[in-house]
Amino acid sequence: METVPVAPMLKMTGITKRFPGVVANDNVDLSVLPGRVHTLLGENGAGKSTLMKILYGLYQPDEGEISLNGEAVEITSPHDAIERGIGMIHQHFMLVPTLTVAENVALGLGGRRGLADMRPIRRRLAEVSEQYGLHVDPDAQIWQLAVGERQRAEILKALYRDAQLLVLDEPTAVLTPPEVDELFATLRQLTADDKGLIFISHKLHEVMEISDDITVLRDGKVSGRTVPADSTRESLAELMVGRMVSLQRDVPAQAHGEARLEVSNLTVTGDRGTVAVDDLSFTVRAGEILGVAGVSGNGQRELAEAIFGLRDADSGEVRIDGHSARDASPREVRQLGLAYVPEERMRDGAIGDFTVAENLVLVDFPTEPLSRRGLLQRQAIESRSADLVDRYSVKTPTLDTPTRSLSGGNIQKVVIAREFSSGADVFMVAQPTRGVDIGAAEYIHAQLLQQRADGKAILLISEDLDEVLQLSDRVLVLLDGKEMGTVDRAHATVQEIGLMMTGSART
Repeated sequence: METVPVAPMLKMTGITKRFPGVVANDNVDLSVLPGRVHTLLGENGAGKSTLMKILYGLYQPDEGEISLNGEAVEITSPHDAIERGIGMIHQHFMLVPTLTVAENVALGLGGRRGLADMRPIRRRLAEVSEQYGLHVDPDAQIWQLAVGERQRAEILKALYRDAQLLVLDEPTAVLTPPEVDELFATLRQLTADDKGLIFISHKLHEVMEISDDITVLRDGKVSGRTVPADSTRESLAELMVGRMVSLQRDVPAQAHGEARLEVSNLTVTGDRGTVAVDDLSFTVRAGEILGVAGVSGNGQRELAEAIFGLRDADSGEVRIDGHSARDASPREVRQLGLAYVPEERMRDGAIGDFTVAENLVLVDFPTEPLSRRGLLQRQAIESRSADLVDRYSVKTPTLDTPTRSLSGGNIQKVVIAREFSSGADVFMVAQPTRGVDIGAAEYIHAQLLQQRADGKAILLISEDLDEVLQLSDRVLVLLDGKEMGTVDRAHATVQEIGLMMTGSART
């Protein structure tokens, strides 16, 4: 007996979307079957977000057609998309923190009594929650929930509206490994109920694990279609960037030298007036990378700012090469020998309206030979900048190009080139590859490992657990600003680190 082919629930055919100076989507076809996870893969700027905004009614295509269940449709707004059974789970949750889960679900539903009578909403919510194993307290306020629970609330909100096609935009970006496992179990339950899922992610091992079908975008065009059984992480990376990419990092064993950065009993208050870093102590030695792992919002930003003199510490000590840096200014911290690559490169790491050359000398322009008697030496600045652009493979039209016009990966290279060429012995690097493409990430990792080989001490703060485990000699896990434990990379596993990130285990 022949198997009857399953008709696609979604067909996007010949989708083209132009913006001034760029074709974001160029004749893109996408077909999603019911009961399957279809991954949309591509680097930043490949066109994934534009395509999904067209599907969700936020943009209108210049060319092409969208069909739902065999019927051509025009989706003119998010409300229209929701009415047609399309739900979107955004990377940054679209929930009101001061309302309960049930109240967030009820928002926008209409009805005569609005939020006044929540009983039918709670009943329906309980049914959906039980059906898909999405257990979350409907009466809990959003701000009281853990990140994984907030995501469940987002999914419940879409399912409550009878979404048949769910778009999940980087759904694992803020989850611990155990929470990722729970999410994937939920996604499999959804596909068992014939829901169609579009999964957007840059984590290739997750793509291989959860996908049924994979479409890869590069420069706005479809560069390949495949399935996990016919793919490897390396082959997917090649489809994304158009060349072979090494996904493995060679971290040779080497002896570690003297303590370069010492943090002792550091306590720091966050912006909300609560303790963000709680009695934290660690040491980073010459020739060592100490990775700090943890879900976003567990004190990483406050720790980096306190070390670099951007935030006052309540108590404790920071020492750089044996010298106290407690209450030092950022300039004094630099003079002690610490360079900093901040997580917000366009807010804290570079000035967008400055040229590439100006950003490359932003730190040491007052020193010779870049300036003499208070006057900038243009020829010396251009020579220094040209050398750094060449050494760090910064792709820029000219040295006078405004930095904001570069890609995210090249802006990050500008910041790293400036900091790594500063002569510092200690580097604090926060989220070094966030928002950069695979090729730039490969290069940035190579630069970090070269600094390690040169005997520099590196504090690597990253929410990308794969990155931490690939590069670090030791991994320190932060939860609510406290150390949950420090483990050698050679003995660390994703499962162990994941449990520590949730507080379920401690060393």
